[in-house]
Amino acid sequence: MAVAALGNYDRSNVFARILRGEIPCRKVHEDAHVMAFHDISPLAPVHVLVIPKGEYVSMADFLGHASDAEISGFWRGVAAVTAALNLAPGGFRLLSNAGYDAHQEVPHMHVHIFAGRELGPMLCQ
Repeated sequence: MAVAALGNYDRSNVFARILRGEIPCRKVHEDAHVMAFHDISPLAPVHVLVIPKGEYVSMADFLGHASDAEISGFWRGVAAVTAALNLAPGGFRLLSNAGYDAHQEVPHMHVHIFAGRELGPMLCQ
């Protein structure tokens, strides 16, 4: 079910529970600003989620309210994941769904990293 891109943060969402250690994950990277882990239903050979540790619903919420340190820390975390998984040679795709029309399913800002095969066009025709 898709969620709104803005609104109140739901502390019971699955990513908040992963951050608190209530739900296990296959962690790829963690630092002061982010946690990255493998998706439980991967859509590509490499499918990693990168989430900020702060309580942000979507990219709009994150960019509008996060500190400069959180924002730069988040993108440095994305870079750390792509480097750790050596994704640059073959390439990778970043995707962040925000809101109903984009089919955002978890109300916690996150970026998907896809890699490991030819990914095709940006949108299905």
